[in-house]
Amino acid sequence: MVRIEGGTFTMGSEDFYPEEAPRRQVRVDSFWIDEIPVTNREFARFVKATGHVTFAEIAPDPKDYPDMLPGMDKPGSLVFRKTSGPVDMGNPGNWWHFEFGADWRHPLGPGADIEELGLWDHPVVQVAYGDAQAYAKWAGKELPTEAEFEYAARGGLDDAAYAWGDELAPDGAMMANYWQGLFPFANTMADGWERTSPVRSFPPNGYGLYDMIANTWEWTCDWWSQNPGAGSLAKKSKGSCCTIANPRGGKLKESFDPAQPKIKIGRKVLKGGSHLCAANYCQRYRPAARHPEAIDSSTTHIGFRCVVRGG
Repeated sequence: MVRIEGGTFTMGSEDFYPEEAPRRQVRVDSFWIDEIPVTNREFARFVKATGHVTFAEIAPDPKDYPDMLPGMDKPGSLVFRKTSGPVDMGNPGNWWHFEFGADWRHPLGPGADIEELGLWDHPVVQVAYGDAQAYAKWAGKELPTEAEFEYAARGGLDDAAYAWGDELAPDGAMMANYWQGLFPFANTMADGWERTSPVRSFPPNGYGLYDMIANTWEWTCDWWSQNPGAGSLAKKSKGSCCTIANPRGGKLKESFDPAQPKIKIGRKVLKGGSHLCAANYCQRYRPAARHPEAIDSSTTHIGFRCVVRGG
């Protein structure tokens, strides 16, 4: 783990997506954070030691999903499938497919496993929030807050667009694993990877942390709030009228997806972007970027890392 000294930074952005605003002064206390996201190798040790069964390996209960289609009550998860050409970008169902048998051992579906795919040193994916939380507890750690993650991801570059400065690919250099080309059908793979990449494949940020940007989204412990500057648990720092100390997200009930009123499942904040972020879709390969994700979701592009506070 890497120790991050507490400090004040400019959180958020007003240059990309509305849910990242407003820019605000935030202070976080010192903490330790994993140098890399949790890998398949590390997650396998956890599963062997505890017998943990992930969310994707358990058949969903129809009682929890009132509109579940017949035959969908089987274990599985969401897998990204590249399209053959341009599609309606407003419908993620064009590239996300629920695959029976997809789980952390078989991230692309019930065929090849992580051994056959050579993924031991890639970030673990197909883990729901509860799986990440269980690993963190076993390891004697916790999941980061949104503010902790963003502060660490910036690597000391306050208010820069990216974790390495204000240019996405300085002098043509690929600084992270994101999608080059037109999403979701044409990936030029200028960064060398079609899907996830092994940890430490790209330069670390100013704090010596790897893969804080792209490769996989990462879970945080904060409930989603559309207006992050008004987080219900945020408190002003002592002696300051404008700095928020150790902010937290919104409330569980406020995180529910308004597009699914029948399903009361909370959504947590994801940070960091993933290998599926592209210039023409989801420019969220940035520290300020954020995205809501239901805690029962597991996909081929969501992983996590842990923190230890204080010390």
